[in-house]
Amino acid sequence: MEGYRQLFKNETDFYNHIVLGSVLPENIWGSLPHVCRTWLRNYVGGIFIYSIIGFLWCFYIYYLKRDVYIRGDVIPSMKTMVLHVRDSMKCLPWLATLPTFSEYAVENGWTKCFPRISDVGLFAYFMYTIAYIVFVELVTYWIHRKLHDIKPLYKYLHAQHHNYNKQHKISPLAGMALHPLDGVAQGAPHTMALFLVPTHFTTHLTFVFLGAIWTANIHDCIDEKLWPLMGGGYHIIHHLSNRHNYGLYTIWMDWMFGTLSHPVHRATKLN
Repeated sequence: MEGYRQLFKNETDFYNHIVLGSVLPENIWGSLPHVCRTWLRNYVGGIFIYSIIGFLWCFYIYYLKRDVYIRGDVIPSMKTMVLHVRDSMKCLPWLATLPTFSEYAVENGWTKCFPRISDVGLFAYFMYTIAYIVFVELVTYWIHRKLHDIKPLYKYLHAQHHNYNKQHKISPLAGMALHPLDGVAQGAPHTMALFLVPTHFTTHLTFVFLGAIWTANIHDCIDEKLWPLMGGGYHIIHHLSNRHNYGLYTIWMDWMFGTLSHPVHRATKLN
């Protein structure tokens, strides 16, 4: 069992060296405890993912392809995007604690994670991955919905993100512009799943990585239907209505629980 857990630690050590070794001298991070190195890697990696994806996507849709994706004068001002970055930078250190705790729990054998697909077989791997996705979708949906339904939670946590409730107030940089506790709550289902669903560790980390990218995508206000994905066209309806489209990656949970509102043609209309 000790050797089995060591496989997880070897993998996280590898990621720590790749990320931290690329941006910082080893004398800064090399002597830190393993869990601190992991948090620092998640924090630095989060900043890089947020910055690179957010700024490149803004440049692409607002300048290179403005005539394709933007209707009217709905580009956020520079001041608005600076506010997005400011709020996101406040949230990112807290968001980095979630994958850090997940990895710590995995390395100590507290979860149902397995290090190799061959440990369970390909068919079981696919079934477990589907179960993981369904769990994350379901729990994220209800956490997000309750952040709206329970008034104190909305007022003191989620309202900060919904300060940006007009198309010209939302950009790909707004995805992580959250109250830190709001961000942790909505990110928690990825961690919770590890304790309940057998999950391939690298696949879990991949979904966490893709989730960071997805937050930029769904805040681009591009209102095309990407069924069954919860694209920007669906999520802008959520920001405008406050009562539709609570889902994460797909529209399935909103469809199941009666809160789905579709983008119609190239205009945002509410059902």
